[in-house]
Amino acid sequence: MDDLRKSSLQFFSDQNLCYADVLPPREVRARIQVAVLSFLKILNSPDPGISHLPLINRKSSNSRVSEGLLTDVSWIFLSHSFCTRSLMRSNAAKAFIRVWKVMEMCFEILIQEKRVTQRELFYKLLCDSPAYFSSQLQVNRTIQDVVALLRCSRYSLGIMASSRGLVAGRILLQEPNQETVDCSACGSSGYAISGDLNLLEGLVMKTDARYIIVVEKHAIFQRLAEDHIFNQIPSILLTAKGYPDIATRFLLHRMSRAFPDLPILALVDWNPAGLAILSTYKYGSIGMGLEAYRYACNVKWMGLRGDDLQLVPDQSLAPLKPRDLQIAKSLLSSEILQENYREELALMMQTGRKADIEALYFHGYDYLGKYIAKKIVQANYI
Repeated sequence: MDDLRKSSLQFFSDQNLCYADVLPPREVRARIQVAVLSFLKILNSPDPGISHLPLINRKSSNSRVSEGLLTDVSWIFLSHSFCTRSLMRSNAAKAFIRVWKVMEMCFEILIQEKRVTQRELFYKLLCDSPAYFSSQLQVNRTIQDVVALLRCSRYSLGIMASSRGLVAGRILLQEPNQETVDCSACGSSGYAISGDLNLLEGLVMKTDARYIIVVEKHAIFQRLAEDHIFNQIPSILLTAKGYPDIATRFLLHRMSRAFPDLPILALVDWNPAGLAILSTYKYGSIGMGLEAYRYACNVKWMGLRGDDLQLVPDQSLAPLKPRDLQIAKSLLSSEILQENYREELALMMQTGRKADIEALYFHGYDYLGKYIAKKIVQANYI
């Protein structure tokens, strides 16, 4: 590893920090300029060469779990294992060039004081450099390479989260210089969460809720909002319509800091994907690289769980598919799952079955509210 560091671009002295800073545009531009100048200095030296780019390894094998000493929050972080992007290896040459292309684009965005989504950045790169960018996945991975190289967050690079998230219930939200929004009066559509993290950071929030309920599915969120469950159970409803995006996780994390006494309860399908969604809220995501830890919250699993299967008719249970088994295997191979979550996953694999939240409608469309109320009264969440 020492040899790698000596032969690599030494942009910053502190090579052991495995997190991404939230930095002002001026400092990010300075880090990009240092990277470019270091690269040019090596090329113009008496013994010119092209160095590797040292990046923190973002594979699950390099992940660890940190457990807070003074809080109940645990989160994923990345250890000190490095990987490289090299122009000298044929299988990594294009990835090496992509890093510089994305840094160039981010520098221009910051100069113009703009923000773009990852999707907008992909189309710009596709038009400007089609030989190097042919898919959104390539852009997403390269952005994480730049984050790992410069040690700054995506948002600091001028890349804005594309949000799908919604909020409803007993919370008042006020954007700077805007009128207050009462999320209990937003109907089943809810309040759309902005992708602008600066705006979310500046939100003034007030609530008389006693719980935050995180819902996996948009349709379930709509049902609960339409039934005004937040009037029966003083609560805030939040959904990302599936796997959570950064903006939704950011806002939930802000709520957890602003209202630390409110339990955060998750309502997800009883299947490996549902548990993976819950785990992303709870621990973070390796896919976010050096930003994995930043938005972790102490989320509790309310349902569906194995002891709820007695409420579900047998014909509503579906067999696990290969994709379910793949997700389950990935979860079991990680260190993040607490023991009672592993037991739930083991039960899924043992029975070979899964259940959707909607299966509870067997008892009537108003049953979901009763189910949640009973769970809360009995403190039946893990």
